[in-house]
Amino acid sequence: MTTKKVERRIKIKYRIRKNVFGTAERPRMSVFRSNKQIYVQVINDLEGKTLASASSVGLEAMPKIQQAEKVGELVAKKAQEAGITAVVFDRNGYLYHGRVKSLADAARKGGLKF
Repeated sequence: MTTKKVERRIKIKYRIRKNVFGTAERPRMSVFRSNKQIYVQVINDLEGKTLASASSVGLEAMPKIQQAEKVGELVAKKAQEAGITAVVFDRNGYLYHGRVKSLADAARKGGLKF
C-alpha cells in the first residue's frame, strides 16, 4: 500500500472524527478494515470505553462480504444486549462501499439505528 493512499485515508478519518462523537445514549460505531479482517467497536467517547465489539477472526472460510455481514449482525446483537439501540456510524476514512456498507446494512437489519 502506498504512503499517499494511507495518508489520504487518515486525512478523511480526521475530517469525519471532527463531527462524529459518541455519547452514552448514542455511542460511536467505529469500523476498521484490514486486507484480511474487519473489526467493529461500539465506543462511548465521553468515558473512553468500548461497550461492544466484534471481528471476523475465525470466519476466514467465507468470502469477505459475508464476513462483514456476520460481523454486523454480531455487533448488533452484542450492542442490544448492552442496551444500545442507536449509534453514530464512523466509517474511519474508508469508502462507504463493499465490506463497510455490508457491515452497516447487516447492523441495521440486526436492530441498530444510525
